Amino acid sequence: MEITSTTNEFVKTCAKLLQKKYRTETGKFLLEGYKAIKEAFDYGIEIETIFADKSHINDYDFAPQIIIETNSAVLKKLSSTESPPPAVAVAKQNEYDLNQFRNSKKVILLEGIKDSGNLGTIIRSAVAFGCEGIVLFGDCVDLYNPKCVRSAVGNLWKIPIIHIEKFTDLNDVFDGFTKIATLPKSKNYLKNFTTDMPVLVMFGSEADGLSDELIHYSTDDVKIEMNENVESLNLASSASVVMYELFIK
Repeated sequence: MEITSTTNEFVKTCAKLLQKKYRTETGKFLLEGYKAIKEAFDYGIEIETIFADKSHINDYDFAPQIIIETNSAVLKKLSSTESPPPAVAVAKQNEYDLNQFRNSKKVILLEGIKDSGNLGTIIRSAVAFGCEGIVLFGDCVDLYNPKCVRSAVGNLWKIPIIHIEKFTDLNDVFDGFTKIATLPKSKNYLKNFTTDMPVLVMFGSEADGLSDELIHYSTDDVKIEMNENVESLNLASSASVVMYELFIK
C-alpha cells in the first residue's frame, strides 16, 4: 500500500496522535525511527501501522503486512522533529495494573514531573539500575509524549509505569513500603544511607519539589551530597544517582 498525500484521511487521523488528547482517547502512540520501531516490535509491543520512506522500505521487512510506503512530506506530518525520520509507526500503549506493584521491591515515584525529556531519561536510568516500577503521581507529563518516547531510547516498555492521581490509591499499594523522600534539606547524606526493602523512593517536580502530602507520607529522607557551589541537579541526574546508590551499590 502507498500513501503520499498529507491530506489523506488516515494520515490526518494518525497525526492526531501527536496530541495528548488523542493518545489518551485511543490508547495509541507514535514511534519514530528504525531503532524505536524495531525494539518495540521485538519486545512484543503491538504495532498497527508502519509508514516508511520508499528508500528504507526494506528495513521493515520484519512486518511487511503493516507497511505503508510513503514520502518525507507525510513522515514530517507524523513526526514531532524538524527533520522527518525514515519511518513512523502507530502502536498500542502498554497497560499495567496497580496491583502489579505490590510484590515489587524497588520502585520510584515522580510527582508532578513536567519535562518529557527528563522523564524519558529517568525511565532509561531506572531500567539500567534495577528499578522494578515507576509511579507517576499527580499532574505529570504524558508518558507517550514523542519526546519522552525518544528520550527513553527503547526502554519505555521494559518497566511497568503507572499514573496515580489519588493519594488513597497510592497508600493502598505502598503503605507497607519504606518510603524515602528526596529532599534538599535532609540531614541524611546518600553516601552513608541504607534502606530496607521494599522501598518507594519519591522525587518531586523540577520546579516545586515534593508536596507536603508526600513529605509527611515518607518514613525517611535523603539528599545527595554536592559541591557547595552547585545549588541543585537536574531531576534526571538526581534520580539516576539515587537509584544507582540505593538499588545497585
